Amino acid sequence: MKKWNLPILTVVTAALAVLLAGCVERRLTINTNPQDALVVLNDEEIGQSPVTVPFNWYGDYNVRISKEGYETLSTHRPLKSPWYDKFPWDFFAQIVSPKKIRDSYEWTFELSPQQQPDREQLIQRAQDLKEKLD
Repeated sequence: MKKWNLPILTVVTAALAVLLAGCVERRLTINTNPQDALVVLNDEEIGQSPVTVPFNWYGDYNVRISKEGYETLSTHRPLKSPWYDKFPWDFFAQIVSPKKIRDSYEWTFELSPQQQPDREQLIQRAQDLKEKLD
């Protein structure tokens, strides 16, 4: 084999690997009832519900949802990786496979109407705060 054929063969092989490589498209959709609530995912505001965002990693997510007239919801949700995202299958799914994998998840949250405290509760809170300040 001639010396100049090796670099050309390397470039062609690399180009084919990039063109034929598969990839994984990950998306998370968050719905709320009622809609149009502000959604914060891991301390990053992502928009009003329903909202769909791409994500790069699986794991634990902190979710905070707020809307005027409703209690703010702060919770934690795990997002588990599928079997093809674990070693050694991840290499084939993300690098070698010629097809695109779409990995979509959907979470729905129910917001509770905000409860107004009664007179006795307000007085008790005020007394508790006063004691903390003294």
